[in-house]
Amino acid sequence: MIDPLLALRTEFPILARTNYLVSNSLGAMPRAAADRVAEYARAWTERGVRAWADGWWGMPVTVGDEIAPLVGAGAGEVAMVPNVTMAHAAVLSALDFTPPRDTIVMTALDFPSVRYVVERLAPRLGARVVTVPSEDGIGIDHERLFEAIDQRTRLVAVSHVLFKSAFIMDADAIVRRAHAAGALAMLDAYHSVGVIPVDVKASGADFFAGGVLKWLCGGPGGAFLYASAAAREKFAPALTGWQAHARPFAFEPQMEHAGGAWRWLTGTPSIPSLYAAIEGPRLVRRAGIERVRAKSTRQTRALITAAEARGWRVNAPRDDGRRGGTVAIDTPHAYEVSQALLARDVLVDYRPDAGIRLAPHFYTRDEEIESAVAAMDEILAKEEWTRFSGARGVVT
Repeated sequence: MIDPLLALRTEFPILARTNYLVSNSLGAMPRAAADRVAEYARAWTERGVRAWADGWWGMPVTVGDEIAPLVGAGAGEVAMVPNVTMAHAAVLSALDFTPPRDTIVMTALDFPSVRYVVERLAPRLGARVVTVPSEDGIGIDHERLFEAIDQRTRLVAVSHVLFKSAFIMDADAIVRRAHAAGALAMLDAYHSVGVIPVDVKASGADFFAGGVLKWLCGGPGGAFLYASAAAREKFAPALTGWQAHARPFAFEPQMEHAGGAWRWLTGTPSIPSLYAAIEGPRLVRRAGIERVRAKSTRQTRALITAAEARGWRVNAPRDDGRRGGTVAIDTPHAYEVSQALLARDVLVDYRPDAGIRLAPHFYTRDEEIESAVAAMDEILAKEEWTRFSGARGVVT
């Protein structure tokens, strides 16, 4: 069977040297991203301060327009922000948590960085956080989540796809339940955009955040935030800056928020990361998200089948419809095996209580799935993993 998506492999230089199965952590760098960063350097070198008027100033929104088609948003509706943690902080700063609407509902499996900022900011804002536990460490019982959403809930802030297990939450149902209770809904879509189809307007989410670091192959420093038309009209963040001002170059002493995506910006943007962020989303659009999803489903299913045949614990949903793009396999000595894989140029990552995370993407060959599993077999059989015992450092 000919895989038309493999025609795009040549756009990613690292694929010629490695078995790249870590796009859930850091997507492969597009060849053209280097040209974009060089374009930034030329603009600074040749245009100097004039580069702001040439286009730098508008890049947090124009680059957001590159993301918009992948999430079902329109032009001018997506703002680029430094990271998803800051996106959540901005949303929290826009809301009033006066009782009885003083509760934020999250889950125990949401990404820790987001939980940190919510749990630290909440008491300062007069809010309390209700955390819905997981019974199996893989998914969240939606009925328990729905029960936690009540007349005290101001915001439901949960992941669309859970980072350890790739469990897909029922975003539409969660938003409906939040709205039925009179609450707002925010989705962290870092592990969904670029590997599964997403439509923010169909879901009805009030706020929607993600980033280009992973499946969108846009590098670090490029996250994004969408707010619905109603949310843009009603809310304005207190965590703000001059780029969000309606007249930034008037340098007025009082804040007056701009409209559209601009109102969610803060201070001077990080221009190099915005240049780097452009090409990856374009390649994902070329690939076609429906084709990306179909291939991801097939290859992750193959990983689960291979792992179960060996008796390895799989910390991922078996249901194709509930599984994102990652399979976490908890082999014996999983951390050490992950390090041995990295030493073989099989690029994966490891997470505690999950195991080795393998994340094929649209540019992955089927043979690379088979090769990675064979490498794990050999590392265990030859006890290569022992070279890495007790050597835990930075976990990629």
